[in-house]
Formats: sequence, C-alpha cells, structure tokens
Amino acid sequence: MPVAAVAPAGAAMLSGLKRRLGERLDRYAVRRWARNRDRVGRLGPFQLEDLSRRAALLRAELDGFTDDAAERLLMPRDGSTAFERPLGTDWAYRPELWRRPVRPAGVAAIKSRQKIGTEAAIFHDCRKSELTGHQLRNTGELDIAPFGFRLDVFDFDGSFLSLVLHLPDAAVEGLEKRHVIRVSPVIELEKPLEIFARLNIRHGPNTEQILREFPMDGTEKAAEFDLAYTELNEKRVSRMWLDLIFERPAMNQVTLRDLTITRRPRANL
Repeated sequence: MPVAAVAPAGAAMLSGLKRRLGERLDRYAVRRWARNRDRVGRLGPFQLEDLSRRAALLRAELDGFTDDAAERLLMPRDGSTAFERPLGTDWAYRPELWRRPVRPAGVAAIKSRQKIGTEAAIFHDCRKSELTGHQLRNTGELDIAPFGFRLDVFDFDGSFLSLVLHLPDAAVEGLEKRHVIRVSPVIELEKPLEIFARLNIRHGPNTEQILREFPMDGTEKAAEFDLAYTELNEKRVSRMWLDLIFERPAMNQVTLRDLTITRRPRANL
C-alpha cells in the first residue's frame, strides 16, 4: 500500500484517539468536582479555600470558552461583524454588547457606573434608581446583530443618563486628524427622545470631546465626527470611548438593536 494512502488514515486514527481521551478526561473532571461539592461540609477551611481558588480559575476559563463559542454559534449567516462600511473604511467595530452574550445580561435598579459586560457601563445621578437594562436576542428578519440592548426608564429624578462604551486599542492605532468616525445605531423608541453621541479621545493629558445628536426624523440615524476640527495630538493618542446620552428619558423604553462604529480617512478636496 502506498505510504501516501496510509498517512491520512493514521492521522484520522490519532485524531479520534485524542478526541476520545479528551472526552474521558472531561467526564473524570466533572465527577471529581461533583465529589468535591458533596464533601464541602466536611472540608477544613484551608482545603476549602484552595479548592475555591482552583474552581474560580476553572470557571473563568469555562466562561470564556462558552462566551466565545456562543458568539460564533449565534452569528448571523454573514458573521456578527458583517455590516455596511463606508467606502475607504480602515477600521470597523461592533461592540461586545451587540455581538456576544454579556454578564450580567440584565440589571434592575441600576446603580451608576454599573458595568454591562467588559466594554459597557451605565452612568446616572439619580437619587432613586428606577432603571432596568438587559441584553436581548435579536430575532427580526432585518436584524444583523445577534443581540440588542433594552433600557427601561420609569421615574427619573436625575440630570443625566448615559451608556458608555470603551473601544479597543485598535480604534486609535494610526488615528489621524484626517479621519472621520461614524457611529451607526439601530434604535427603537417607545416615545420620541433626544439621543446624543459624544466621542472622547485621550491624547496625552488632554481629552478631545465631540458631541453630535442622532437624527430621529429619518431612516438614517448615523452621527459622524470629523477630527479635522479638533486639537488632536496624533502622536499622543492613547484611547477612545463613546458616550450615548439620553435626554429626559423618564417613562420611556429604548431598544438599541445594533450599534456599529467605523473609521475612514476624509476624501481629499
């Protein structure tokens, strides 16, 4: 028999052995942690502390795997990063909140600085919080993002409410004053509401801030930030974040079905 015909068969057999061994080790690990759980009441404090530390490390890895797997399995057919990009786009991003499951998925009586996943946080100055927020699964025929985020506001005695999105380092890599940043949301409102986007760019000790209002009177709700009109120090840019600001949000429900951010160089005049 030719050697070339044997090699693929041997590789397949080795792969099968590795898979069966992995499954056996996983079953053993499950039984071992089940036994550890059964004897929690009989363990001493030092043993319990050691096992708790090991369990926390294991859980962090398992949570990371299930989140990454869920993101991939729940992608729309074209992928969760599929969305329209303006001509010349050199960086594009859909934040985690609309791309993959987050923890916590829902929060009631939201406190200020409440984190939603690893990139988003809600800020407000209410004395009594009557705010709830939760991630939801998009199921509409026109939905592109796997997830959306819904904010329910009842009585509101504060002066501001914002959803802050921290953007990855890639957002500022090679950032120049010739760039235009575009924020494109898909928004559903229970009743009319003014929503603003504030782009924040840290450069050295300074922070450049640009405020734009999302137009709500048409189908196009994007806001654009032209950096040519800023005092941006291109050599000292370190990070970027976005604030979504909701004006007078009392007794309203805001559903953000999607939000994407793109960056492109301005066309030469």
